[in-house]
Amino acid sequence: MRAEIINIGDELLIGQVVNTNASWMAEALNKSGIRTVRITVIADNKEEIRNALDEASKRADIILISGGLGPTNDDITKQTLAEYFNSKMVFHEPAFRQVKAIFEARKFPVNEINRQQAMIPEKCIPLFNKNGTAPGMWFEKEGKVYVSMPGVPFEMKPMMTEQVLPKLRKKFNLGFIYHKTIMTTGIPESMLAARIEEWENNLPENIKLAYLPQPGIVRLRLTASGKDEKQLVEEVNNYCRKLHSIIPEVIYGYDDISLEEVTGELLVKSGKTVSTAESCTGGYIAHLITSVAGSSRYYKGSVVSYANEIKSSLLDVPEEVLAEHGAVSREVVEAMARGAQRKLNTDYVLAVSGIAGPDGGTPEKPVGTVWIALASPEGVQSNLFHFGEHRGRNIRRSALAALNMLRLELNKSEPVEKKC
Repeated sequence: MRAEIINIGDELLIGQVVNTNASWMAEALNKSGIRTVRITVIADNKEEIRNALDEASKRADIILISGGLGPTNDDITKQTLAEYFNSKMVFHEPAFRQVKAIFEARKFPVNEINRQQAMIPEKCIPLFNKNGTAPGMWFEKEGKVYVSMPGVPFEMKPMMTEQVLPKLRKKFNLGFIYHKTIMTTGIPESMLAARIEEWENNLPENIKLAYLPQPGIVRLRLTASGKDEKQLVEEVNNYCRKLHSIIPEVIYGYDDISLEEVTGELLVKSGKTVSTAESCTGGYIAHLITSVAGSSRYYKGSVVSYANEIKSSLLDVPEEVLAEHGAVSREVVEAMARGAQRKLNTDYVLAVSGIAGPDGGTPEKPVGTVWIALASPEGVQSNLFHFGEHRGRNIRRSALAALNMLRLELNKSEPVEKKC
């Protein structure tokens, strides 16, 4: 089945309100086996609404509308829908009882404007709004289903979950759509595509692969469609396991788990502790680590040694090493790691020193040059990275590369923390 989402509201078009309804509705439809073919945002205007409905009916079997059902004059969706479906307005007693209950609970009188909320098009099937005063409306025309819901997410979401989706599943013989997201890091999208090309080419017709890159991470989303949900899940997981055998060191988890969560789980499992010594990342690695609930079990602290004198005074980096090799060097970053390991007394230390940009680069060390060291009970290892020219992305990529070094060290025998 094909669906189109129409979100109504001037506030959406001017950026005053972020349109979170569209993404939530599309995800909910997808989980029910309904493919969203278009999302449209339009103004509170009768002509715009009518045109959007006409166009949507050419593309989709199901048209979901949110917004414009309030009690004030600028909310015109209900009246426009009544005209569109050639229906007179009628008073709906159950809806009025809900209006009265809400206002009585708040100790407010019910006025004529509130009473108008219970007026609905005669040709619609009313949908109860347990969290507000505007009922939803279900229309059918020429085999198409049109559903109008409030724009307030607190009201729309339960209406769609508890009423709209069950009615759609009952009316249409819906199949299933199953998604599996494979989280990868440490490899650019183009190189990743080359490594898994043969595997990708052998995917069956009903399983599609999408690359979703972001700084430091590439998500691989497998999407399968069919009639048997259990069979779909098993089929996707089988291809997931085949992919793991090809790139085990690149996959760090599944279903949008973060690298900091995976690393934290490994530290808990091993009973080890970690700290950070950061220069160009300015404490961002520490921020990621501590964004995970329960990180106090394995994280002790950080030294943000942005200036060279802090590297020397707090991390015992020899001044002559700084003078000879510069702050962005293997020698300095390894000294930072060893110094923090002694001072903070942790099993592991992640140390980073680089040129985030946009200034500070040289021909020998351009912007994006980053050294990362990992101190462990077995010693110190370090790697050189070249991340590019964008400061924000360089900081993000540096932090993720550091966490990935720790992940691989902690999990050498089992590179994937979450099974398919």
